[in-house]
Amino acid sequence: MLSDVEDKLCSELRSTHFAIQLDESTLRDSEALLLCYVLFIHDQEIVEEMLFACSLETDMKGSSIFQTLGKCFTDKNIPMENILACATDGAPAMVGRQRGFIAFLKNQVPSVFAIHCVVHRQHLAAKALTTRLHTSLQTAIKAVNKIKVSSLHDRLFRQLCQENDEAFERLLLHTEVRWLSKGACLTRFHALFSTVVEFLSEIDTELSEKVNAIEHDVAYLTDIFSILNDVNKQLQGDHMTLIKAKKVIGAFVTKVTLHRGTLGHRDMYHFPRLAKETAVSDEELLGWSGSFMKEVASQLAHVMQL
Repeated sequence: MLSDVEDKLCSELRSTHFAIQLDESTLRDSEALLLCYVLFIHDQEIVEEMLFACSLETDMKGSSIFQTLGKCFTDKNIPMENILACATDGAPAMVGRQRGFIAFLKNQVPSVFAIHCVVHRQHLAAKALTTRLHTSLQTAIKAVNKIKVSSLHDRLFRQLCQENDEAFERLLLHTEVRWLSKGACLTRFHALFSTVVEFLSEIDTELSEKVNAIEHDVAYLTDIFSILNDVNKQLQGDHMTLIKAKKVIGAFVTKVTLHRGTLGHRDMYHFPRLAKETAVSDEELLGWSGSFMKEVASQLAHVMQL
């Protein structure tokens, strides 16, 4: 059945134009993996299928990625000239002018249209933190790592959560390559904030004081990254096209502008965790509604110009 499905897909690609999506990743055992998805029109509907997932035997340079793709197309007898467009992330191995994958692909197919993945660009825009928020985020991540890195600390923290009758007993790690993990990590961290401060006061007094000082920042970051995670989820899934993605981002840019105005006037309806915090100063609200959210809106507006 698997061979039959693959044969039908390759047969379709030999006689039609299509777009490809490429992504390189590294598995837990350090194995480099190249994923390729194809999009084409069949019976007046957009079809998205995975074409292959191949191991990169040596490095992850643009030439190696292009050779792997070329070998797959040759083995399956698919003309590379049928490629209309290619979507990748912004890694140098992909978009480098001289030695990037796109450069090699354009030498083979000059008319190909290359585009930077919209989801990835949205993720990059969300990283434009101010110095204060970046420091607060790193402090929160450091506190999580302090507890999670030691099995003893993890067990003792779990016991303290049980004693404090918390809804959760574990913190979640933040992984840079997992885009939704930042929001999930902060959501759990904020839910267990008082217990985290209490636990750190016993093992690292200085870190405990730093964490206690960023409570308002953590509440704000938790709310804003939860909103960004919702946008990320809307940009993913089957039948997602550039037109649909631009609609999602356009709507979000409008919401960010609205959030900036309401937050500056102490209306925290869209920031439920921040609304529960006491003694949030007007200076903090103006800072949050200004720099970071303005930068995110500006970056995403640039994405809209694709």
